[in-house]
Amino acid sequence: MTSFEDLLTRAQAFAKPGQRSVLGIVGAPASGKTTLAWSLANALGSRACVVGMDGFHLAQVELRRLGRTDRKGAPDTFDAAGYVNMIRRLSEGRDTVYAPEFRREIEEPIAGAVAVPPEVPLVITEGNYLLLEEDPWNGVKPLLTEAWFLAPDEPERLERLVSRHRRYGRSLVEAKQRALGSDQRNADLIASTAPRADLVLENLPLTNFAL
Repeated sequence: MTSFEDLLTRAQAFAKPGQRSVLGIVGAPASGKTTLAWSLANALGSRACVVGMDGFHLAQVELRRLGRTDRKGAPDTFDAAGYVNMIRRLSEGRDTVYAPEFRREIEEPIAGAVAVPPEVPLVITEGNYLLLEEDPWNGVKPLLTEAWFLAPDEPERLERLVSRHRRYGRSLVEAKQRALGSDQRNADLIASTAPRADLVLENLPLTNFAL
């Protein structure tokens, strides 16, 4: 089984001064993407930055205008073209990029929250749809140095997802409905993109990550 140390060694090879690499971490909601991304970044220190795809969520007011509020998290509820353009700038590493960040406590993206200076050799980006083949999402994969897909034990992932929804104010019933409803439809779509990954990580033990 792949260990965190194995993945860190692999990431270290991308974090070489004088070059820019972009590592993509992909998976369904609550698969451990953010945990792995930040564990790697913390271990690499100043050599790595984390930029999440979730910063490109459309704002609640725009979701309401489009009639997509109940589908939040689906591919068409993100500024996908904006995300692809940002990954392109990050892959070039020519200037400081100010990336947005999604704040779960307010369920909104915050613009310019993450500064990525050009001297940082490795950018780790994590999200659901980095390997999606539909336009414009299909512009992401060619810009990635590697893409890793997280495939955890499904009951464990669902348990974590329900717990996350409850932490942010949903009742147990609401949390389960969300996890098994729109979230699961998105998860099924995300799972279909796994064959495009450079590395598929099954049942990676999150408890062993160097947080």
